[in-house]
Amino acid sequence: MKRLTTLASIAGLVTALALFLSSGVTDVGAALVGAGWGALAVVVARFVAVAWAGFGWHVVFPRGAGPTLRDCIRLRFVREGINTLLPVAQVGGDLIGARLLTRRGTPGGMAGASMFVDLMTQALTQLLFTVAGLALLMHFTGDGPVVRTVAGGVVIAIPALAAFYVIQRRSGHRLVEAALSRFAAAREWRALGAIDVLYDNLRRLYANHARVGSAILIHLVGWIIGTLEVYIALNAMGHPVTFVEALVIESLAQAVRGAAFVVPGAIGAQEGGLIALCALFGIPAETALALSLVKRVADLAVGLPSLALWHVMERGTEAAPADAVSTGLAAIRARLGRRPEPAAPTPLATPRATAYGFPAGRPAALAPDNEPGALQKCA
Repeated sequence: MKRLTTLASIAGLVTALALFLSSGVTDVGAALVGAGWGALAVVVARFVAVAWAGFGWHVVFPRGAGPTLRDCIRLRFVREGINTLLPVAQVGGDLIGARLLTRRGTPGGMAGASMFVDLMTQALTQLLFTVAGLALLMHFTGDGPVVRTVAGGVVIAIPALAAFYVIQRRSGHRLVEAALSRFAAAREWRALGAIDVLYDNLRRLYANHARVGSAILIHLVGWIIGTLEVYIALNAMGHPVTFVEALVIESLAQAVRGAAFVVPGAIGAQEGGLIALCALFGIPAETALALSLVKRVADLAVGLPSLALWHVMERGTEAAPADAVSTGLAAIRARLGRRPEPAAPTPLATPRATAYGFPAGRPAALAPDNEPGALQKCA
């Protein structure tokens, strides 16, 4: 998988470079400068969209049995930063987000199940968003190469999405276990708990139709919020488009990004897709590439602080296991210290045995509750 990601990254960079050179670096730069205040507004829109997606994740949890909204939003930013800026498959940040959720008090099975349900609702709403954009594009331009290409992708995406849902049911038990074991680092996989517990929580979450429906509605609104990026940027660069036209460009550009999930940041794929989509509305290639650069600026503006937040959250939770071990040892020593002392010590007693609360005369090496054992139990 790492080799495939590396090759895809190289191919994407070469493609993007070729597109910029063929369109004229100077012309692209001039269009980017023309965005002006629009670039800042796009960054603000991205922050709002990611925070809104965190809200969509939060609503899938049962009342009183999940994390706070603040934790969901913060971890949603961490997921976004990892998936956007790091050379990992786009689910890498989601697995890390689920693991960090367990360190904030959510049981592993529930954290893992919520991640799967959140991914499912996002994928479903993105498909609906793409279909809406495709229908609008057909209304504007009729049949054409772009329409047929996107329609072919939708035909492939529907059974793929159905399969993703099916493997989250009991019949997909082994497939999910194999996938997590392959793509998740060992500590991420251990944090999600036993696979049976994960499936029990998946059934519990999907059974609450009201919350799943709310998550779908919230994510649909989130995709529409993302349309503001295209609408603001193009209008700021002197190419006015209606909000509906911007929705067509954004929805189908997101479909291109989703199809290029192997390429970190969809480098090259995003640029090529925007050139083809903007051309349908008479927008030149240099402006489309400038739009892509504005989106890249938003990626960095949101992603870099999110990666810093990830680092802070990892450091803040590193001490927790050691604290738990210390607490467990203190409790064991207190319990052992209440044992009655024997009448007379025997020659077998050692300073180390008495130091840890064992009765004098009892060999520490034979005690099941000595410090190594306690560490093993508490770790």
